[in-house]
Amino acid sequence: MTTTFPDVSISTERLVLRPYDDTDIPAHVEMMNDELVVAWTSAPHPYTPAHADTWVHRTAPAERTSGRGLALAVTEFLTQRLVGTVHLRHTDWRARSTEIAYITAPWARGEGYATESVLAVARWLFREQRFERLELRTAAGNTASQQVAQKIGCVSEGVLRNAWIARAQTEDGTWTDTRTDLIVWSLLPEDLEGADDPYSDAGSPAYGEYGEYGEYQAYTAYNGPTTPTRHTHLTQRTEPTRHTHLTPQTDPTPQPDPTGHTGPAQQTASAPHPAHPHHTARTPRTGRN
Repeated sequence: MTTTFPDVSISTERLVLRPYDDTDIPAHVEMMNDELVVAWTSAPHPYTPAHADTWVHRTAPAERTSGRGLALAVTEFLTQRLVGTVHLRHTDWRARSTEIAYITAPWARGEGYATESVLAVARWLFREQRFERLELRTAAGNTASQQVAQKIGCVSEGVLRNAWIARAQTEDGTWTDTRTDLIVWSLLPEDLEGADDPYSDAGSPAYGEYGEYGEYQAYTAYNGPTTPTRHTHLTQRTEPTRHTHLTPQTDPTPQPDPTGHTGPAQQTASAPHPAHPHHTARTPRTGRN
């Protein structure tokens, strides 16, 4: 039985998801020092080039080779600019199940990149890797991350009370830990058939059933930063309402926990998430709500 993911690059019309390399370090440092990333992740703060170097050369590659998951840089197809990260973790190879976390860089928010990248990874997992479950965990106050889960067709399964420690900024600019609930979402292969169009605004028509939009191309044996030829069919889209894409997210630095678990999916949004019957939101203060 296969117990590691292939060395893969996944391409959509606008994005290329590929292994990290040295060219990503400056942008990765800038992304990880964004105040919303600090609020919703457990990444070190301040995040230094040394942290990024460890992530690129040790931590991220080890996620794949150890069988725990897969960490990919999300880059724009045309510019090759880093716009985020997607991280598969807690992979159960017998159950064919894994958890996904993601971050979108502040300069790329509002473009629908989180939805597009997560949807592409989900389809690759279900179609080519024969996985049966993808799990996502979002902080109760992180409505933008919850919107991503809803757009791709995830089902909310419940709340883990007081399960995550976020960070809130105080009046003097320092950061303090604060507990929050986690909402657990899942996506199964059949759920993708009902996924919303990831590029439509509320009230805009979706493009149709699974397979009619959001195609991707996967390339194995990634050999460097060269962008692959485009093979995707994501046409005619309306951009979504601007929001921040951060899932309570994996800490991109080595952790004592051998599983590498450092947080849920991350994203902050302007639109409210429908209240879950059991969850109470304890939102870190970011100054952008």
